[in-house]
Amino acid sequence: MTDAGVEPIPPYEVGRLAGAILDSVGSVVVGKRDALELVLAGILAGGHVLLEDLPGLGKTLTARCFAQALGLDFRRLQFTPDLLPADVTGSFLYDQRKGDFAFRAGPVFTNMLLADEINRTPPKTQAALLEAMQEKQVSVEGVTYRLDPPFHVLATANPIEYEGTYPLPEAQLDRFMLRVSFGYPTAEEEWEVLRRRMARRHEEAQLAPVVDARALQSMQAGLESVAVEDSIGRYIVALTSATREHASALVGSSPRGSLALLLLARARAAMAGRDFVVPEDVKDVAVPALAHRITLRPEMWLRRVDPSFVVQEVLAGTPAPASGALPTYAGGYAEQ
Repeated sequence: MTDAGVEPIPPYEVGRLAGAILDSVGSVVVGKRDALELVLAGILAGGHVLLEDLPGLGKTLTARCFAQALGLDFRRLQFTPDLLPADVTGSFLYDQRKGDFAFRAGPVFTNMLLADEINRTPPKTQAALLEAMQEKQVSVEGVTYRLDPPFHVLATANPIEYEGTYPLPEAQLDRFMLRVSFGYPTAEEEWEVLRRRMARRHEEAQLAPVVDARALQSMQAGLESVAVEDSIGRYIVALTSATREHASALVGSSPRGSLALLLLARARAAMAGRDFVVPEDVKDVAVPALAHRITLRPEMWLRRVDPSFVVQEVLAGTPAPASGALPTYAGGYAEQ
């Protein structure tokens, strides 16, 4: 997740910085605090985020704002039907001055890559991101190049437009730690968007960095000190296993879903300033972490059953461990 030499910071400090980051991004992205918290949790957990929603609801703006607030190098790649894998990873070009081929890095060599409308490009180009997302490296013509940490992909997709699109295969969907939707704003929130645009007097909003790439890595490393009781871990496994046994599911979540739940729950706990996970942390991230990993039986689409409904039913039917008393560890916890 991070460089070995990165100094972790305690969870309460992660929570303080996370609040400042969310306040900064929230000054531009209006009324989407819950969704923004999920996106930041995915980043802190070291994962990639799929922003799936209708056009014009702030997906691209959210990615740009997070890159600015986190002090990360940011590149935006517009996925189109004619985009080639080399346009993502880079390629070898002949250098006439040196009389040899030199590698020209593609846009994937950055800290945060916005893969805009990722479902508009063919599978071969989509697959060019697979190695980068999972292995944090790129292989071109037999040569492997490591990506400098931190590296995160924020991809956008339109869930209702099918003409000229290429749905992401399950293997690539599974690489995204979570899928987040924003939804339409309320009338008051939409007016606030207009009001802030008029007050700004220009189109683009610029945010000052709250942290930098090194500080983000320290926040990510700090999550490793967030404790998870065995009962919470078994609860996570029970939720994931239940998606495989649900009557509406053809294929349930893989163990990667369990890992995503664990990492995201740790991130939620740290964002709340806690160094231990409670069942509510798991419940808060269960739908965005698991729904996109579930393949429904064909007849369920006719009944308009959504994978998120499967996760909600699994949550309702799986007993959560008691969270009334705080766990005790050698290090101890402060009284809450």
